Amino acid sequence: MDAIGAITIDRSEPIWRQCNPQRCPIVPENYTTEEEEEIMNSLKRTAAGAAACVLSGLAAAGVHAQTYPERPIRVIVPYVAGASYDTIMRIVGEGLSEALKQPIIIENRPGASATIGADMLAKATADGYTIGMLGDNHTILAAVERKTPYDLFRDFAPLMRVASLDNVVVVNPGLQAGTLTQLIALLKANPGKYRYGSGGVGGTTHFAGARFSQMTGTDIQHVPYKGGGLAVTGLLGNEVQLMIVNMISAKPQVQAGRFRALAVAAAKRSAHLPNLQTTAEAGLPGYEVSQFYGIVAPQITPKRILARIETELKRITASAGVKKKLDAQGADAYAETPAQFAAFLKTNVANYRQTAQAAGIKLN
Repeated sequence: MDAIGAITIDRSEPIWRQCNPQRCPIVPENYTTEEEEEIMNSLKRTAAGAAACVLSGLAAAGVHAQTYPERPIRVIVPYVAGASYDTIMRIVGEGLSEALKQPIIIENRPGASATIGADMLAKATADGYTIGMLGDNHTILAAVERKTPYDLFRDFAPLMRVASLDNVVVVNPGLQAGTLTQLIALLKANPGKYRYGSGGVGGTTHFAGARFSQMTGTDIQHVPYKGGGLAVTGLLGNEVQLMIVNMISAKPQVQAGRFRALAVAAAKRSAHLPNLQTTAEAGLPGYEVSQFYGIVAPQITPKRILARIETELKRITASAGVKKKLDAQGADAYAETPAQFAAFLKTNVANYRQTAQAAGIKLN
């Protein structure tokens, strides 16, 4: 028996008898021993050449990973410049540039519910010179099984969730509810009377309000606005009476007395509003809603490069300077392993899917 690459040839049988008839439908039966030997030598040369190419490619990949990075790194942010995802990525990107000693080029690619940028990232060359940011838009789309040009779990290699943004249950100050339990009681006593606002159908604030309604067993009308800013204006004007908004939007309005905050929808109190109870403390355990900011790479990016980026990201988010900058944005620095981030993505999708199915949320 001779092994040639992935081909094993039994020399006790003519080569033509071992040939797959599906691939070699016409094989003469009168091969001579000399012709068989020539075929054998030809196959050996072909297999050796293929093996050399593979080994050369692996060696090149190893050298590439060891010398990484040698040029600027592109970061695709599928949101507009100035959005929270863009701001947080620039904060983290500044630290990453210093750590890797290469420029970090932020490329904003918004549109189509953040799928344009995500698709570009999924299709980018997997060499470590293109990474990007994903957020709740992407897990929501996966939850409602909306068709996208990429697969959230197949096309990306999770690196790390670098930041998290708590949400706050807020009401118009004119509403006769000073606590979360009073709000729930008021809503239960008046089904369909009160309204909650969101930045649009299928957005994070829509899902947050729908889940609140489900967990409290209350009937609240949903009023979708064309953007979170308009929804905040609607709450200020009492067009809606309730919202679950992120800390960036909530904090200044609460401090100015224009919103009444009833609880932070998180497992622990927030340093941004330290006197505000968590939803569990206020009587609604299990209701936790936050926005995540995660960094990923194209799926087949070399593991050594992924490990290098992950190591630097952990150092960056642990630094006092970055924590301070994120704190100014109302966000909290986060650090976890790629496996933990991957598990979080699956859980996040499952939670959104459960809410979507119960509330009948569908996206065209």
